[in-house]
Amino acid sequence: MELISNHILQQIPQFKDINPNALSFERLGGLTNLVFRVQAADKTYLLRVAGEGTEAYIDRKVEAHNAQIAAEAGVSARIHFVDTDSGLMLADFIGDCETMTANNFKSREGSAARAGAILRKLHHCGQAFEFRFELFSMIDDYLATLKKLEAELPAGYHDVVKMARPVRARLDKYPAQLAPCHCDPLAENFLDNGERMWMVDWEYSGMNDPLWDLGDLSVEADFSLSQDMEMLSAYCEGEVSENALGRLVIYKAMSDLLWTLWGLIQHANNNPAEDFWAYSIGRFERCKQLMGKAEFERHILEIK
Repeated sequence: MELISNHILQQIPQFKDINPNALSFERLGGLTNLVFRVQAADKTYLLRVAGEGTEAYIDRKVEAHNAQIAAEAGVSARIHFVDTDSGLMLADFIGDCETMTANNFKSREGSAARAGAILRKLHHCGQAFEFRFELFSMIDDYLATLKKLEAELPAGYHDVVKMARPVRARLDKYPAQLAPCHCDPLAENFLDNGERMWMVDWEYSGMNDPLWDLGDLSVEADFSLSQDMEMLSAYCEGEVSENALGRLVIYKAMSDLLWTLWGLIQHANNNPAEDFWAYSIGRFERCKQLMGKAEFERHILEIK
């Protein structure tokens, strides 16, 4: 418990009258935040201590609002306490679940369908998230930053950015009805018990084209075509429209393009967290390969 001070615990109403020695703490995953499983006498919680500096790019008021709606919609854990200044959060711990990975999505039968079902439940909850996820505004901002940094770029970079223009034009012509979306659906943000899933981590959530969540998850979890169709069939509750498939494929490419640009910025800024050049090249090559396929243009035209 050395990472949790009594000062932090005293900020949380559920722990004010509890002797800290009566609580047990288990450190869980988390790259930018400290996340713990906390066992009280008769209750198990998840405690999130926001990482230092995250307030510069995470709006904790937006996160708290959206996480509460997700909990009320039955797709995420119940929230007990949030400090929107510090980012301190206490929620129910969802037990008896497997934290998903790309390998788990491949090995756990029906998991792609369960992901499609929980995403549908979120997107159709009838509530509105705060914040608007603006894909192409983010791309424009990243491109401007790269230019300002005089950043090193991979071969063929300008060709791929040019290839994205028809995608932007088509999506502008046929905008989707916005829905509350996770917007950062890493495989690890899904918890599965074999019968249903939950979602966690609402730091980047907002209103978005719902097919972004499906396309981005497909990329992050390295879905096969059969997994894509399994997820889409569950999401559409039956027949998959050409529009839905087209948007999923388009967003797979745009997801890789967006995070390629983000990774190039990290590389230009000498971020030591990982090899961001290798990260960016891997995503860029996958994006270029998908956009270079003959059927990619057909998928663009399927967007209605």
